[in-house]
Amino acid sequence: MSRFVILAHDWPTPHWDLLLEAGPVLKAWRLLADPTGGATVAAWPNYDHRLLYLDYEGPLSGERGSVTRWDAGTYDGELHDEWTVTLMGTRVAGIASMRRAATGWEFSITSG
Repeated sequence: MSRFVILAHDWPTPHWDLLLEAGPVLKAWRLLADPTGGATVAAWPNYDHRLLYLDYEGPLSGERGSVTRWDAGTYDGELHDEWTVTLMGTRVAGIASMRRAATGWEFSITSG
């Protein structure tokens, strides 16, 4: 099993950072709304993050605000361009997917 974390990030506007462990890096997406199960959320791919963000909370360098852990746990599945994995966290648990949409990317989770 690999680890994931969802960080509440307050800069430049409030959003959630979804980070999934993928070998030596965290694959990252910016979620533009609360990722609670049942809703489809607009998302944007972000650059790979360092593994330290699995456990980090606090201020970010370069005046980029701060992050707090919103949820964390493990996931099962493989990451590709578009993906579906099973998240096992405290707040979110179920089948999660990231798909291309006409207006960008969409993240959804179905409670399982």
